[in-house]
Amino acid sequence: QVQLVESGGGLVQPGGSLRLSCAASGSGFSINGMGWYRQAPGEQRKLVATVTSGGSPNYADSVKGRFTTSRDNAKNTVYLRMDSLKPEDTAVYFCYADVSRRWDGPSRYWGQGTQVTVSS
Repeated sequence: QVQLVESGGGLVQPGGSLRLSCAASGSGFSINGMGWYRQAPGEQRKLVATVTSGGSPNYADSVKGRFTTSRDNAKNTVYLRMDSLKPEDTAVYFCYADVSRRWDGPSRYWGQGTQVTVSS
């Protein structure tokens, strides 16, 4: 019943910026934590950023100071603003949402992934 749709990826030059969006849709649910992982070629999926339901963000050291995550709870949407992009930021970015429905326990839902390529 819940799906997460990502958008905003693309090709940018080093030093450029992108803004990713991830919107959750469905009914009968509430969202606690949301955030972002990324998976670079040949690498494991790594946590990039999280944001609590109250809007408190945390970041991996590799992106701290360059990336900003935020959320709009009215829209069930989480954002990732990426500035000062580096080639090593190249990856498929996946959003997630920790979803609860009624009396059920939480489940993690994932977006489909969006490609971010940083190259000159």
